[in-house]
Amino acid sequence: MSLTSTFARISRSLFTPQICLIWGVSLWLMLTGNHALFGSLLKLYPWNAHNAGFIISISLFFTFSITLWLMLLSHGKSARWVLPVILVSAAWAAFYMDEFGVIIDHIMLDNAAKTDAREVMGLLSWGFMIKMLLLGVIPAWILIKKTPARFFQRDAISVRLKQIGLLMLGMLLVIMPFSADYATFIREHKIVRMYANPTFFHYSLIKWTSQKLFTHHITGLQKTALDVRNVETEQHHELIIMVVGETARFDRFSLNGYPRITNPRLAKENVVSFKQVTSCGTSTGVSVPCMFSMLSRKHYDEEKALHMENALDVLNREGVKVLWRDNNSDSKGVALRVPYEDFKSPAHNPVCDDNECRDIGMLSGLDKFIEKNKDRDILIVLHQMGNHGPEYYRRYPDAFKKFTPICKTGRLSECSQQEIDNSYDNAILYTDYFLSEVIQFLKKYDDHRETAMLYVSDHGESLGEHGIYLHAAPYMIAPQEQTHVPAIVWVGQHFDYQLPQISQYADYPLSHDDVFCTLLTAYELKSEVCHAEFGWLAQNRELQEEQRKHLLPRQASTH
Repeated sequence: MSLTSTFARISRSLFTPQICLIWGVSLWLMLTGNHALFGSLLKLYPWNAHNAGFIISISLFFTFSITLWLMLLSHGKSARWVLPVILVSAAWAAFYMDEFGVIIDHIMLDNAAKTDAREVMGLLSWGFMIKMLLLGVIPAWILIKKTPARFFQRDAISVRLKQIGLLMLGMLLVIMPFSADYATFIREHKIVRMYANPTFFHYSLIKWTSQKLFTHHITGLQKTALDVRNVETEQHHELIIMVVGETARFDRFSLNGYPRITNPRLAKENVVSFKQVTSCGTSTGVSVPCMFSMLSRKHYDEEKALHMENALDVLNREGVKVLWRDNNSDSKGVALRVPYEDFKSPAHNPVCDDNECRDIGMLSGLDKFIEKNKDRDILIVLHQMGNHGPEYYRRYPDAFKKFTPICKTGRLSECSQQEIDNSYDNAILYTDYFLSEVIQFLKKYDDHRETAMLYVSDHGESLGEHGIYLHAAPYMIAPQEQTHVPAIVWVGQHFDYQLPQISQYADYPLSHDDVFCTLLTAYELKSEVCHAEFGWLAQNRELQEEQRKHLLPRQASTH
């Protein structure tokens, strides 16, 4: 038997029709679904004679890894449906990675799963539809309808194992000449590897699914701060409005030194802007429940938090009347046991236009609520639409179009940096107006209530820095634009803290971890769970004697 015929026989035994099909899909995915991966790679290793070998090597490595993964997923007739699903999902992931520079990890998937219909419409575009059609739907249709049946015949296990062995050998061989480069790449550039599509995307999907389906379920609702007691002696009832901001960056507030005047109204009010506040997460789905939870960022777990009383539950249990009004997606499980009102539609929100319902509408009807509860302490939480992206231009009425030209599309890559910045800053300008109106509302009750406003954003936003847009980056590698958030306090004349007490802590390192105890302390609720906490505010008059042993400046080092 000739060498040629022997080689042909071996090739036919190793490269069956289905294996050839898998290789074809792998090459298609590598060429069409990994632009973000190669874009990031070429920024680190520009194409030249010195880097060419490593770039080719790592391209082969990722191709082999995709093929290996598809070999494990696709067997026999199931491949007719598995491979098309992978093609469509990879096209979806590729669009958002290419367009916004985001990473499709388990947190981003959770964020996507919790996105409502209005937010989905804001993310759709003709570019998305075309890319999905050309790179996902049409190839998937060809696989299902036009591929001959022989390509879906099950391979012998021995053949598949040999192919897997060859792939693993190939991966080893391409690594060996560049082992030092790979060591540096793996150790220093984790974020680049997260753009591998669909392997990291599928890893994230498995992780997200396992968290949803197989996490330990805590039965019942775990009580928190059981030792809490009210030490209030003042005759005035509290009226506090907490505004949960959306996607606001610390460095875009002129109160914090931004050269553009984005806070003209707040600058005229006696407010304190805290300068060193970090978020619990980089997405609403993590940050909002985390900030109201007793769990710190390091110990936060979604499943555990859902089965524990949060700050609103403790306040409600102690007689505070709590109301949550939402102009965003929802409370992310925080307001399940307190009154909740949806202000995303004209049914409740009287201030709506062609774009959307406005945050300012959440103040409507609050006077009736306060009158109904005139003999009780009150906490009102207003969850903003704020700067929710990528369509920042929809977040404010035309009257707030101060900075022009603006980006009038959700495809930020089609806009200049100036247009993106202008649209985003105009939305901050509208938040400034909204917060000032909250303060004006509270001033009406300042004579006979302890009034205060606390504003804190859930997370920040990337606006093109390092080629990244939006938010929800993995926290360990998230840029500070996504984690450094604004926090602002205003207090009335009868409140337990006054501005001179508060302002001295404006530069202390704070975080969402402090919200739980800040809310309890604001209502003169004493608990050992807050014994060693550093509050955002100065010492409460009612708790001062008990907390004198734990002076705030000394506690700052614990964060």
